[in-house]
Amino acid sequence: MPARDLLLFLQSVQDECGGMIPLERFMREALYHPTFGYYSSQIHDVGCGGDFSTAATLDPLLAEAIGHWIIQRARELGWRRIPVIEVGAGSGMLARSVLSHLDWKTHWLVDYMICETSPILRSKQKQNLRWRGVRWIDSLEEGLKKNDGMALIFSNELVDAFPCRVFQKSEGAWSELGILLHPDASLSETTSAPLSHDDWFKNFTNLPDGQRVERHDSYREWLGAWGPLWKEGFLLTIDYGDTFSNLYSHRPYGSLRGYTHHERITGSRIYARFGKQDLTADVNFSDLIAWGESLGWKEESFSTQREFLNEWISPKKILGSSSRFLIPGDAGDAFKVLEQSSH
Repeated sequence: MPARDLLLFLQSVQDECGGMIPLERFMREALYHPTFGYYSSQIHDVGCGGDFSTAATLDPLLAEAIGHWIIQRARELGWRRIPVIEVGAGSGMLARSVLSHLDWKTHWLVDYMICETSPILRSKQKQNLRWRGVRWIDSLEEGLKKNDGMALIFSNELVDAFPCRVFQKSEGAWSELGILLHPDASLSETTSAPLSHDDWFKNFTNLPDGQRVERHDSYREWLGAWGPLWKEGFLLTIDYGDTFSNLYSHRPYGSLRGYTHHERITGSRIYARFGKQDLTADVNFSDLIAWGESLGWKEESFSTQREFLNEWISPKKILGSSSRFLIPGDAGDAFKVLEQSSH
């Protein structure tokens, strides 16, 4: 696609937004635009050969733990048929491994669905999951309607793939970060006028001027779209991040960053190569818990991935493992696991 087409598109977005492209809108177009978006048309794979690796591609124990979680929760619910929905399944290898760790009875009862928006990744998943009895759905609403609102739902590194808003503190007030497209085709950061009152910012009263924070409002909107349809089950959310009290310790510029060919991109470089790199930010799990409660959901547990593995993997298997996700202070503590129930 010619660079001129991209510039014309960005200019039209800037005009539509009133002269400044909010960071959330910039991320949404860079990641999901049908022609220019990274997930829509540029991503090739997840893992060693892709632009980034996920916990699923790095930790062989994660799939086993999720498999055991499905078995146990299904027994507790007593369902005769077990709808399982994985959201954002990457290459499909996590699903393949999860299915291999189900006992024969559970495997026979499970209706395994994948909700995937990336055409490229969906094609990769279908290759890796051929003859595995998996089916694909276009939305969680579709999956829940077909199963009377019942489902065990899980995701691994999904929330961080949603566009986020970025805010910056100045003179005690918060403004929203945005992008300006200049006549010479360069991009620069700018901020909006100070925002009106928002109780959410009380969580960050003690942070200094200049601090940046992120909020995944688009994820909250997504929850609100299907949440009222979810009547029974459990939701497992695995991602990197923390609660608001710990998230921005020693991180004055927030957590927004890019990845390309496993290289971490920070600063103004994250705005370059539009649509050709992943853009992501750490997840504020305090938000996820609060948003779930607003939908009537119950927080069942919040832990590190290391603690989750220790809970769901047999002690004998844990002792014989060399996974870095079991080492205190390593990757297993950077990733968090939130379990919520529908009531």
